[in-house]
Amino acid sequence: MNCPHHCKIYTTKQRSYKEMPIKYAEFGTVYRYEKSGELHGLTRVRGFTQDDAHIYCRPDQLKEEFLKVTDLVNLVYGKLGFTDFQTQISLRDSTDKEKYLGIDEMWSLGENAIIEATQERGMKTTTKAGEAAFYGPKLDFMIRDAVGRKWQIGTIQVDYMMPENFDLTYTGIDNVQHRPVMIDSALFGSTERFIALLIEHTGGNFPVWLAPTKIILLPIASKYISYCKKIATQINEEFDLQIEVDEREEKIGRKIRDAETQKIPFMLIAGEKESQEKKVSIRVHGEGDKGVILVSEFIENFRKQIKII
Repeated sequence: MNCPHHCKIYTTKQRSYKEMPIKYAEFGTVYRYEKSGELHGLTRVRGFTQDDAHIYCRPDQLKEEFLKVTDLVNLVYGKLGFTDFQTQISLRDSTDKEKYLGIDEMWSLGENAIIEATQERGMKTTTKAGEAAFYGPKLDFMIRDAVGRKWQIGTIQVDYMMPENFDLTYTGIDNVQHRPVMIDSALFGSTERFIALLIEHTGGNFPVWLAPTKIILLPIASKYISYCKKIATQINEEFDLQIEVDEREEKIGRKIRDAETQKIPFMLIAGEKESQEKKVSIRVHGEGDKGVILVSEFIENFRKQIKII
């Protein structure tokens, strides 16, 4: 876990209420010694990368900051096509308070902040008592894989243990030392697991902006390879992308089939007419022929395709 390291950064100087919230984030490598029988592809591994973020805030800022993180989760998941994920509010077991750290007042603050934040955003949630971490309540995000198994991906947690154990403080408006509240968040959780589930969810048909190879140029004959390379250079001057030129001595039908199999979003075909008129014939993966247009026109249309927000 990366939480202690961010806490140590926090303690490098005295903090004021005016600075709050203070936010740190990193893609950090973490390890878990899973048993061999529990390992499963990319979805359960021993070493993985976690998008770890920590927010240190005043108690009166907790709900607002929690809302901001939930908004970010909904934005990111929506852009990646995950619209039917499940959310679970994990609370402590009120009948067994001894296994949880912190005082009742702080737990009530954290639990109410999570419940109110999800209600304000109209999120459909389930609530489970006894599922909270020993250091605070949390909001977990789950999605199902291709065969229906449920996996936890992102999580947002209210953490009382770290500020207490590392003696984190800030000077309040009353000139007295106060304890901050810490929000732990990971939108992807394990990025390896998230990528595995994303591949299954999309069937490899990534959004254009996410596809590893977004454009491939298909010359009808070898004498048009140089024209295709010029187009690739022209496009790269605008976007700096990984663009392929299929230089194989194959018929154009074979090149198109192979590009479709690789699920490359855009296929630009060039022959005699296209090279003379500075145009390309466009095919879109899964949609077929889209006609012949100027290269400059394609560039402007493509600019809209790769816009994420």
